[in-house]
Amino acid sequence: MTATYTFDVFSSLDGFGAAGGDWTGYWGKQGPELLDHRLDLYAEEQRMVFGAGTYRAFAAMLASSTEDSDVRDPWVTRMRNMPATVVSTTLEGPLDWPDAQLVRGDAVEVVARLKEESAVPLRSHGSLSMNRALMAAGLVDRVQVTLFPAITGRTGLDPIFRGAADFDLELLDHRTLDGRIQELVYRPTLHT
Repeated sequence: MTATYTFDVFSSLDGFGAAGGDWTGYWGKQGPELLDHRLDLYAEEQRMVFGAGTYRAFAAMLASSTEDSDVRDPWVTRMRNMPATVVSTTLEGPLDWPDAQLVRGDAVEVVARLKEESAVPLRSHGSLSMNRALMAAGLVDRVQVTLFPAITGRTGLDPIFRGAADFDLELLDHRTLDGRIQELVYRPTLHT
């Protein structure tokens, strides 16, 4: 049985994964429904998959945060305590993550193997370039976009699908959280 792989990403309306300037985490738009839903998403047993850049960003963010900061929201703490695979050709171990395994090699090959071997679903939060490559290889079963009501045209960072292949998307699920945040779950298919 092949494990399901979900590419989970936060986005502004104009397709950025983050923003500079005076924007805060979640673009300052988070509410209790979003945070409770995220905690529920991470209640299921699953394995996290990160590329080196996202792993470094999460590890640095968590190391410099306090217990009260948004970075330590309960869902993030739960995510950090899940088993994780970090795919990298540049990182050296040991990793500052409770149950993380560093796997060297090409992400497409590593994730193809994980999908065959894992008894639990796989999820990646962020890791944009890695997940674009995995989508192109047909390894992403679901793209879960949490769309925040903000346009960050001047300060947007990390264009989520910059350089991605073309895909048709089948809407599998959708919901509105806190009356303003959209969660959209799609099945991607390479557009030919």
